Formats: sequence, C-alpha cells, structure tokens
Amino acid sequence: MTAPAPGRDEQYTILLVEDDDGDALLVEELLYDTDLPHTLVRRRTAADARTALASDAIDCVLLDLHLPDASGVETVQAIQADTHAAIIVLTGLDEPRAGVDALAAGAQDYLIKGKVDPDLMQRAVRYAVQRKQAERANAALQIGRLRAEENARLERGLLPEPLLSSTAVTASSRYYPGRAQALLGGDFLDVVQTDDGQIHAVIGDVSGHGADAAALGVCLRIAWRALTLGGHRDQDLLHLLEQIHTAERAGSDLFATCALITLDPVAATLTVHLAGHHEPLLITPEGTQVMTAAHGLALGIVPGRGKWPATTTALPPQGALIAYTDGLIEGFADDIGARLGVDGLLHIIDTIHTPDPGSHLDQLITRTRTLNADRHTDDLAILRLDWNAGPSAHPAGAWRTTPKP
Repeated sequence: MTAPAPGRDEQYTILLVEDDDGDALLVEELLYDTDLPHTLVRRRTAADARTALASDAIDCVLLDLHLPDASGVETVQAIQADTHAAIIVLTGLDEPRAGVDALAAGAQDYLIKGKVDPDLMQRAVRYAVQRKQAERANAALQIGRLRAEENARLERGLLPEPLLSSTAVTASSRYYPGRAQALLGGDFLDVVQTDDGQIHAVIGDVSGHGADAAALGVCLRIAWRALTLGGHRDQDLLHLLEQIHTAERAGSDLFATCALITLDPVAATLTVHLAGHHEPLLITPEGTQVMTAAHGLALGIVPGRGKWPATTTALPPQGALIAYTDGLIEGFADDIGARLGVDGLLHIIDTIHTPDPGSHLDQLITRTRTLNADRHTDDLAILRLDWNAGPSAHPAGAWRTTPKP
C-alpha cells in the first residue's frame, strides 16, 4: 500500500509485522491518513520479517509484540540483529510495561494500539528513523575513536622514535594501513645507534593483518631493539628473533620477513641481512639503484634452519638508503592490472626532485597510492636513512659517538 506523496523528497519504506488482519488494517489506514510518503510491506511472523529485512531497504519496522513465533521483548531481539531500521513496538492497552521493556531491548519507540492518531503515527515514524540514524552515527564515531586509540598504541609499538645520537645520519619513516579505517598490520621498523657509533636499522613485515599480526610485529620490534642494544648482531640476532617469533606467534602459519641494516661510519661500510625481504634501494648523487644482496629464509618458515648471509658494500660519502615492505610495490601501476614492482618504483623515485627526505617519502607514497587507486590493500611501511659523511660536511670523527661516562 502506497500513500500519496505531498511532493517531498523523503520516502519511507515501512515493514509492518502483524499477524492480526484487523490490527494490520487499522495501521494501514492510519498511515494512509498521514502526509508521510511511504511504502508499506507486511509480514506475519518474525521469521518472515527477518527475510524481508535481509532483502529490502527498510527504514522503519512497526512490530507487534505477539507473533506466532515470538512474544514480548523476544520479538525485538529476534529481528534487531538483522536490520539497521528503526523499530517501533505496537503494544496493547493491558501491557503498561511492554513498551518500556521494548525500549530497553533496543526499540526506538512504542505505540499503544487504540491510542494512535495519524499525527502521532507520523511523528513516531519520523522521530524513530532520525533517532536510529543518530544512534548509528554515534556508534560509528565511537568505533572510530576506539580504532584511532588502538592505532596510536600500536603505532608507538611498531614505529618508535629512533635512538640516534649522531647528527650525521637522519631517519624518516611512514606507515599506512592497507584498508581505510583499518587497524595497523604487522609491518614494523626501528633505528638505533650503539655506543660504537654504528647505526642499526630493521624493517619487517608479519604475514597477515589485524591484531595478531600487529602484536607479533610489536614483539619483534621491541625484541630487536633490546637485543641490538645488548650487543647481539647478524646471524645470532636473527636466530634469536626467529625463536621469539616462533614462541609468540598466534598460529604456525604466521611468518615474518625482515631486513637488518648496519651503517658503520668508522669502517665506511653498509651491511645488510635479508630474511625473505626485499633488497633496499641505495640513493647516491649518481642515481638510485637496487642494492644487490644475498637472501635467507623468512623467520618462521623453517624454524631453526635459517641461514642469513651478510652482504657488505662500501658506504658512499653521501647518500640515502630506502627500505620498505611489499605494500609499496605490489599495488597496481596502470588500468590493465600490471603491478608497480621495483622497476616502477625506481622510475617514480627518479622523477621526484626534493632535498627533504620526509617530503620525498610523502611524494613517493602519494604517487604509488594514486596509481594503485585502492585496488591492492596491503599495509605499507617505508624507512629512509640519510647520511652525509663527506669531509666538507662533517669534521673527522663526526660519526663517532662518545660513550657516556
């Protein structure tokens, strides 16, 4: 039954759940006598109502509390999980508490049969729909606040402040979850400088998404910092990280890739260990290139059997190193579905001309995300280390950190 619309933009789809034909007719007539533009759908049972709610865009449910398959507050509970529609309960004259109990169960309003006129019916439907929309908006805001708070806590664990005492090296980083409003995933990174002047960095990616991956990423990041400051290095450090990974992971299918990076200013060397991770990119005044490095297994693939050979190269007097997780290169690069890949990433880097490391990362990520257009939804973390150890820029020994007494 469709009432004549008075030329307004609003249109309500109303589901009447009533098994009594006489009561249903009275409700239909009341709605027809209002100036509420509406379409009325009727069902006789709670089960049929759930089917209608699953298939139709219902704005408001007029719900009798006594149905063949549900009675009392149970009728509200039986259908509210299946809908975002407002619920108005229809009660009898001999049920003084039924309406209040229905409100406590989640209904937006109640009407007493026999005491409803067209104006009251119209106001009840309008207000119930608006009230339900406000409740949903408030719930979404609350979820957003809780997610933002949880992201902030995870970010502090996954992306800490670098521990750098030398001004000859700077660290810049960025992190983006792969899905809008999603929790951070298991990508992690960190940078510390030890008392011997060496700069150590890690970037890693725990497989999967969500709380389990993020928790494991935080665990590995904190363990890496503690073990590195405690003097563990190279193969020994990776074996310990794998033991921690195996002990702390939520499931045996979780693994983690990571890259360990060490800048030694005294020996003027750059050393990389790869555990299933991408090679970093080396930026010098001559251009950007992939740093060819030996590979080892990701952590947790075959616990206790991993080998992670070191790759050492001369440290350029001036340059930068970019390490990243696969969310940066696995996105799409064109309309036909080609992936960006490392070659596409290098091409983008060659077209960005800014001396500021942070701005460089922002432009790089903006370009890759624009090309991808939200088609690939992996997390993305990127770390950039910049140094300038040339004689004209820093006096001899500027890289060396003097241990505190």
